[in-house]
Amino acid sequence: MNCVLSAWQWHESELRRWLLSHIHDPHETEDLLQDLFLKVLRQDRKFCDIANPRAWLFEVARNALTDRLRLKKAMVELPEDLEAESDEPEAVDGLAACLPRALAELADEDREAITLCDLQGLNQAEFARLKGLSLPGAKSRVQRARRRLREHLAQACQVRLDEAGRVCCFVPRKD
Repeated sequence: MNCVLSAWQWHESELRRWLLSHIHDPHETEDLLQDLFLKVLRQDRKFCDIANPRAWLFEVARNALTDRLRLKKAMVELPEDLEAESDEPEAVDGLAACLPRALAELADEDREAITLCDLQGLNQAEFARLKGLSLPGAKSRVQRARRRLREHLAQACQVRLDEAGRVCCFVPRKD
């Protein structure tokens, strides 16, 4: 145990300066030094067998500092006016119940464009190749299909949008 205290006394001030140069906060530096000292004490007699105690101390200090900085980076102050999350589902989530029926009521060409590009993730260049269209022609077809679906949903499910263009409410259709 004497070798532990001796090594600590020999290197503590150097460790403090090194930590302070990286953290720039004396209180956090002291906290890290205490954590480091506890790690040294936990080594007990094994610490005496370490060939280079200074290197071991700095390696452990560097690892502790890295962990502290990672933890600190992950924590971000939130603004005071941030709205709390609601347990109520978003209106657009409920709209999913209207979508299959509204999609089925579209023209085949519109339904195919939306199904392939928006639901199955086919990009518009691939859609153009598949349908033998130019890229601008495919983009126009997809945009027109989306517009017609939006209009159909607005009529059939009485979808309304808020000022930001998000679905705020709708009336589910009776089957």
